[in-house]
Amino acid sequence: MKIRSNGWVHRLIRERAAGGRQIERDLALYKFALENAYEGIVVADAKGYVLSASRTYASFLQLDAADMIGKHVTDVIPNTRLHIVAETGKAEIADLQQIRGHWMIASRIPIRSGGELVAVVGKIMFQDIDNLFEMNAKYKEIKAHLHYGEAKSRDASGAKYGFEHIVGNSEPIRKLKTMASKIAKSDSTVLISGESGTGKELLAHAIHRESMRRFGPFVAVNCSAIPEALFESELFGYKEGSFTGARRSGKKGKFAQANKGTIFLDEVGELLPSQQAKLLRVLQEKEIEPVGADKPEPVDARVIAATNRDLAKLVREGAFREDLFYRLHVVPLRLPPLRERAEDIPAILGALLPQLSKETGIPAEGVDAECERLLMRYGWPGNVRELRNVAERALYAMEGAVLNRAALPAEIVAAASADERSGRGGSAPLTPGDSAAEAEGTWKAKMAEFEKRLLQDAIDRAEGDRRKAAALLGMSKSSLYQKAEQYGIVARTMPNGRAGDGAVNDRR
Repeated sequence: MKIRSNGWVHRLIRERAAGGRQIERDLALYKFALENAYEGIVVADAKGYVLSASRTYASFLQLDAADMIGKHVTDVIPNTRLHIVAETGKAEIADLQQIRGHWMIASRIPIRSGGELVAVVGKIMFQDIDNLFEMNAKYKEIKAHLHYGEAKSRDASGAKYGFEHIVGNSEPIRKLKTMASKIAKSDSTVLISGESGTGKELLAHAIHRESMRRFGPFVAVNCSAIPEALFESELFGYKEGSFTGARRSGKKGKFAQANKGTIFLDEVGELLPSQQAKLLRVLQEKEIEPVGADKPEPVDARVIAATNRDLAKLVREGAFREDLFYRLHVVPLRLPPLRERAEDIPAILGALLPQLSKETGIPAEGVDAECERLLMRYGWPGNVRELRNVAERALYAMEGAVLNRAALPAEIVAAASADERSGRGGSAPLTPGDSAAEAEGTWKAKMAEFEKRLLQDAIDRAEGDRRKAAALLGMSKSSLYQKAEQYGIVARTMPNGRAGDGAVNDRR
């Protein structure tokens, strides 16, 4: 019979040949996958004789795969049950099996063809039971990540801000964020220093969110706001019946609330000596003693402290414990004042204006060049907090949708214009005849003079009320006290002959 090219016989032969090559490729791929499988696999026939085994399975038995072929499973696999599954035809999933002193998890699956059992596949899922525990721990961590948003919405004590909320690309901010990101990965105690309004709490939030404790609580404590008599019960809690008026169920203190998370101690420089001693014990012993408790309780909370005061100076003056200072001063971070990173002001405004527009209902499309230049020239004694207050006030004063010079408060324009004329404001360069020391001295003197005027004006407008004056300036009461004492400012006598109920020189 003559076979014509492209005839039906020729085509049939080619198809069969191609099919045979495909089968060979599939078989080679199957063998390769079996031999190189990470999980140990062995295949036995219906009588329990080994047909094939992966290298992983053979190495687990300290054998060569080739030496296992053709042998009964009971001769090569200790404590095996493959032959029993071949007899019963019932699969055994995730069964514990001990081989050479190791507990592992194995599954045995019968394979049928046309209703008849033809083989049994054995599979080692974990070569050591410890691998299972490791995987379970990873699963819990991944699960926590997956449900982080949901958990965060349920837990109001979680950190609200991340490093993306620290706006700016100046060199000081870049260095700060790089260092803070590294520190976040550890459990080291952090001391954040910086002037009022620089964003110390925001940085603490970001460190917590970036840390391994990010799924734990973030508890913020304003140390200056806790009365001395309530310090222990607020920070360490109390037990039922420990004092008159105590809750029947007792109360968890801030440290207990922060267990497995982070506690942020703001304005730590305002603590009284007796309070400092109690805090020191917690940091040293890592345990708290609630009021009315019989014994101390362990606590696992990372400490991030913050201050706008010079703690080293307070130590020298005897106002702050040296041992507590060194407990807190493990990893110091300094937040630069806004005047040292004036180049970040446009970016900060770009982030602030949409927020303020949403809050006030006043649309704002941006800032014109002259207004931006004046804002960059101003010294910002109240830092980012003051910038936010000025921007909010300007929204109400502006005409149109763009912030301009006319919308800025007069004192801002006057101070910025004076600095601009002198060439000292913001990031203005030195003139050729200036020395660095002279320029620094002039800048500090001008800023001190302006800051003093600003404080005196606010105190006068508040009629000596220290709380109202601090609110007008967007700063804390303790910072106002500190600055007023530094400049020797007292409340002037008002027309009614009084200095006001909350005079600044009244340190009650």
